[in-house]
Amino acid sequence: MIRTEEMLLNVGPQHPSTHGVFRLLVKIDGEKITEAEPVIGYLHRGTEKLAEDLTYTQIIPYTDRMDYLSAMTNNYTIVHAAETLMEVEIPERAEFLRVIVMELNRIASHLVWFGTYLLDLGAVSPFLYAFREREEILDLFNELCGARITYNYMRVGGVKWDAPEGWIDKVKALADKMKEKTEEYDRLVSGNEIFINRTRGIGGYSADDALAYGLSGVNLRAAGVKWDLRKDRPYSIYNRFQFDVPVGETGDLEDKYRCRMEEIRQSIRILDQAVEHFPEAGPVMAKVGRVIRVPAGEAYTQIESPRGELGCYLVSRGKDKPYRLKFRRPSFNNLQILPKLLKGENVANLVAILGGIDIVLGEVDA
Repeated sequence: MIRTEEMLLNVGPQHPSTHGVFRLLVKIDGEKITEAEPVIGYLHRGTEKLAEDLTYTQIIPYTDRMDYLSAMTNNYTIVHAAETLMEVEIPERAEFLRVIVMELNRIASHLVWFGTYLLDLGAVSPFLYAFREREEILDLFNELCGARITYNYMRVGGVKWDAPEGWIDKVKALADKMKEKTEEYDRLVSGNEIFINRTRGIGGYSADDALAYGLSGVNLRAAGVKWDLRKDRPYSIYNRFQFDVPVGETGDLEDKYRCRMEEIRQSIRILDQAVEHFPEAGPVMAKVGRVIRVPAGEAYTQIESPRGELGCYLVSRGKDKPYRLKFRRPSFNNLQILPKLLKGENVANLVAILGGIDIVLGEVDA
């Protein structure tokens, strides 16, 4: 009988494959993982506490730094909560711009995951392909709001700037181009035998487990639960658009990959409809005061970010600053199932399973 000695493997807190400042304490018996303990908090900045001394407009740039791969959806979360309590009607042109930038950001976020995930698995070319298209999306954001990562674009009542002349046409051209590029990604990766062997049947879980752990987004849908807040609890003007909600079956790494790739295609469908029906003229801001005072009360709003349900619980006492602000961060919730997924796995699958969850540490530690 071969005896092995249990070892403690310290992954992080700055391991290049963890997509952020994250530490993972792993016990291994030979090459088998017997226990895994995530350690977070290295990136905590106290966003929720800081918000108590900031006006609603001042809070928006702080949300950029949470999920910095999808800052547009973060911006929207806080303004949507304030608007819900204010019962303000958002101009139609602003709503279309919001949907367009959020879906562009969803595509850009999934491209980052696609490229870096394949890099984690040892494939270099997909990373270069993905970031090539992402650059074009960031160029569009830079033209719209003057920033490529942290946008500070949403405002209570609308958006900060209208689309410059010709910008919508550029969005349409990019959407058309992305239809071809997604097919290119498929030819490069989806049928690759090495990729299939590294992902199929690895890191899977049941729909019951997904619900028990509070998973959302692709991590929930990959297990077969068809739940997307844009469909099931529509916000903004998402109820006007036709799109499908892709789901998997086993929750394994291959299902997560295919769900995210299909979500890119569905975001392109939404963009096609949005640019086709984009209002020719109109305001991009509702009539709200220069100093935003949200009526006393409380509200919880939830949206579908690229990583899942991003919620905002807002308590107002009728002043220009929130009394209490709490974010429901999908990366934090989705990370909780990691110890269960790693237990009993080969250590060679550790990085693949962690990368499949698609966490952003700025959101985990917010």
